Amino acid sequence: MSVQPDSVQRINTPTRRDVLKAAMGGMIATLWGGSPAYAEEERMTTTTKSYALPSVLTYDDVRAVSPALEHYTKVALLDGLWQRPELSPRDRSIVTVAALIARIQTIEMPYHFALAINNDVKPSELSEIITHLAFYSGWANAMSAVAVAKDIFHQRGIGIDQLPPAKDKLLTLNEEAERQRATQVSANFGATSPGLVQNTTDLLFRDLWLRSALAPRDRSLVTVSALIASGQVAQITYHLRRAMDNGLTQGQASEVLTHIAFYAGWPNAFSALPVVKDVFEKLQKH
Repeated sequence: MSVQPDSVQRINTPTRRDVLKAAMGGMIATLWGGSPAYAEEERMTTTTKSYALPSVLTYDDVRAVSPALEHYTKVALLDGLWQRPELSPRDRSIVTVAALIARIQTIEMPYHFALAINNDVKPSELSEIITHLAFYSGWANAMSAVAVAKDIFHQRGIGIDQLPPAKDKLLTLNEEAERQRATQVSANFGATSPGLVQNTTDLLFRDLWLRSALAPRDRSLVTVSALIASGQVAQITYHLRRAMDNGLTQGQASEVLTHIAFYAGWPNAFSALPVVKDVFEKLQKH
């Protein structure tokens, strides 16, 4: 989130501010406070804040518009959601970052990109999340994330040598599973859009999904989170099953819905509920 208590001085980074102003105008940021990462920032002096979390609004700003929103943010979001043990802080950051990119919520990105790194998401992993979501949320969404991340990386001295190469080492492909997937998709849609079907095989499942910069479990977590956040209900079944094959537990998948409701809205979370419920029930029967 993007606010601090009033006692903490605002951080002004012109390049970041210009990007946010151009991209989102007057969108209101959600607040953050009372967390280990936040407490660490509060202890920093104004001369040693190179790793501080960027801020946009103070609590006074939000209170001046909606005292109720300030209250819900402090109580339900910060002291409630982010303290729940069902997902680790790292996982919550991954889910949040994926949701923000999927929805092009650029005003929230500076805080949450920085927080993700504080929560042990490696810069290389954040880079790869952006790359992955170019395919699952669109190039424009990824480029909006690039515009924000470049300032975070510059602020923290993260160079290209710490980022995944263009040609990453590929993981081992499950040839049989991929053959079955490709055959089914080709049979259903090959005549409708052969280019899309071929690119799905060549670019996504024989390249992107095999890049080693992001663990398969985390790559699935990013994908499922982005699909729920953007209301892409039809795609959830396949990718949730894949996520659980990749190590995401049912409890963690359930908590993703709880978390996403705050960052993408209750309607998107509830629209995904029947699909998630169906996947859980079918897995329990096997």
